[in-house]
Amino acid sequence: MTKSLLTELDRSHLIHPVINFRAHEEKGVKILQSGDGAWLTDIDGKRLLDGFAGLWCVNAGYGQQSVVEAAAKQMSQLPYATGYFGYGSEPAIRLAAKLVELTPASLEHVYFTLGGSDAVDSAIRYITHYYNAIGQPQRKHFIAQERGYHGSSAVGAGMTGLPAFHTNFDLPLANQHHIPCAYVYRSPVGSDPQAIIDASVANLRAKVAELGGPDQVAAFFCEPIIGSGGVLVPPVGWLKAMEATCRELGILLLVDEVITGFGRTGPMFACEAEGVQPDLMTMAKGLTSGYAPMGAVMMSDAIYAGIADGPNRAPLVGHGQTYSAHPVSAAVALEVLRLYQEGGLLANGQKVAPYFAERLQAMTAHPLVGDARQRGLLGALELVADKGTKARFAPELQLHDRLAGIAYENGIIFRAFADGILGFAPALCFSERDFEFLFDRLTLSLDTLLNQTDIRKAVA
Repeated sequence: MTKSLLTELDRSHLIHPVINFRAHEEKGVKILQSGDGAWLTDIDGKRLLDGFAGLWCVNAGYGQQSVVEAAAKQMSQLPYATGYFGYGSEPAIRLAAKLVELTPASLEHVYFTLGGSDAVDSAIRYITHYYNAIGQPQRKHFIAQERGYHGSSAVGAGMTGLPAFHTNFDLPLANQHHIPCAYVYRSPVGSDPQAIIDASVANLRAKVAELGGPDQVAAFFCEPIIGSGGVLVPPVGWLKAMEATCRELGILLLVDEVITGFGRTGPMFACEAEGVQPDLMTMAKGLTSGYAPMGAVMMSDAIYAGIADGPNRAPLVGHGQTYSAHPVSAAVALEVLRLYQEGGLLANGQKVAPYFAERLQAMTAHPLVGDARQRGLLGALELVADKGTKARFAPELQLHDRLAGIAYENGIIFRAFADGILGFAPALCFSERDFEFLFDRLTLSLDTLLNQTDIRKAVA
């Protein structure tokens, strides 16, 4: 099928995620055809270095033949097995055991989903069920962070702290609340790490008190590093302090590792770096490296037992999905996990992370760059019109769309957010040579943008 026909069919029929419908119709789709390692090739044969791992997910890189073979073998042997009626499959059972082995010791049970959004929705349902089962039905309030991202499902999107996911969707719900996030570059309490941590603790305590006290609150949801809200890296010790506060208040802690899991920040999970033991964890993306749809909710034995044995327990737990614990996705995940551990990908990510950090920090010398932040292979640059005041560019300049277009022409892909933040999530297979290409082409792209008359006029 020709490019022009595919473009027209896309324009006429395919709804894309998180997009302006009419603007997309006008621009047309960019069609990708193949991938190898950290590189993609589009329908015109143009090579592109993917600095964002698809959607923070292709952690193992493209074209891992052993993953393809694992999927093909499982499809041939048993392409589907329901988890209903007490049925199961070997890959799903093995994967559940493997995830319990890899995650913090507090997490002993796994429910499989299709991705991160329905993992969050499933977690909310399980938490609600748990409190009802143990005789505390008044605990209905959920707290998350402003700018945090917890998916775009009917309920979970209310936990997301980004206005675009609320507008015209009647969200957030009345029992969903948000506190300020730890945005170091723009923190109202200054740049001192402990002051930022203390402010977050105080904000959580104040919100719990506002809602009537701990016995009215179900859980606090947080990402170890906020992803879609701008790659906001909190001070070291922040997550541990939030865990301690949840313990003191007696509310559940859910750590959303959909983006930060599977080597993205250095260790297998970001929780490991601070010894955090959450009550629940959501994951997806790097679980299968994007090769097949799959997510998961990990939960503590206390929550599992409360649902199973509580005084108000139900005769059955009425939550499930047709493709939960899908055997092909599970087989893919098992092979991806093997590549992380035995195939050297986790080690390579840890090896190249310092060079990534060095090149990212060096970009602050550019006239457009106000801040660089990073942990492991997760990073961001924040573009500003005035480095002194940290003033953002006017939205009507459409900085993100223009820069993304320039970068594509220069052979690189990254995430350009509407508020001038550039997100990077390179695959764990990235080499120093790949980073050299990425940052050389990024510099060229920023120079090209700066040379445009209206942008140069906007820069102080």
